[in-house]
Amino acid sequence: MNNSSHNYSSEPADNKAFTENFDGFYTRFARTYDLLVKYLSVWRNWINHALPHIEGPRVMEISFGTGYLLTQYADRFQVYGIDYNAAMTKTAKANLSQKGLNAELQQADVNFLPFKENSFDTIVNTMTFSGYANGKKALSEMGRVLKPDGRLVMIDINYPGNRNWLGTNLVRFWMAGGDIIRDMSELFNSSGWSFEEKEIGGFGSVHLYIARLRRKDTL
Repeated sequence: MNNSSHNYSSEPADNKAFTENFDGFYTRFARTYDLLVKYLSVWRNWINHALPHIEGPRVMEISFGTGYLLTQYADRFQVYGIDYNAAMTKTAKANLSQKGLNAELQQADVNFLPFKENSFDTIVNTMTFSGYANGKKALSEMGRVLKPDGRLVMIDINYPGNRNWLGTNLVRFWMAGGDIIRDMSELFNSSGWSFEEKEIGGFGSVHLYIARLRRKDTL
């Protein structure tokens, strides 16, 4: 994909302020967000693309929101999850309990994951990476806790490969709302990951990434 003509976001000057601003927004929006995910089929269709790519037995979802996607696979794996937002974490626990499902969920920061190295077979991250203040640090932490042959299944916003007007302007809409739109190809490559990428919705603005850390003996 040729990204040379795309305008990507700059990393925020104040990581803490950026994170706290997003956290405050999602605290106010938690109940509405839960309803939107449950009843807005297009959103569910986007994030459901992650499901066929999840491999166990140990799976962690980072920034699980109100837990919709967790409810689709928690019965098949040993599932853990972290989310920075307390209201989201509380709601996700309630949604899992309502369906009789179990997962070890806790409030935590993607930049400081509370797990040992080589802990998970799959990390799931949907529609949230563009809300992280430090993309390189977040990706590094994900790589730290993945097993050597583990995979990252990510869905997020990026420019459509064919630069169509609708998809490009949807990306600009997300950016105007404060999301950080990154050149993910450059970020993955410079951080030592190999990846596959597919456009799955939003007129090419919603992308699925299946990424693995490159083995040191192949670098």
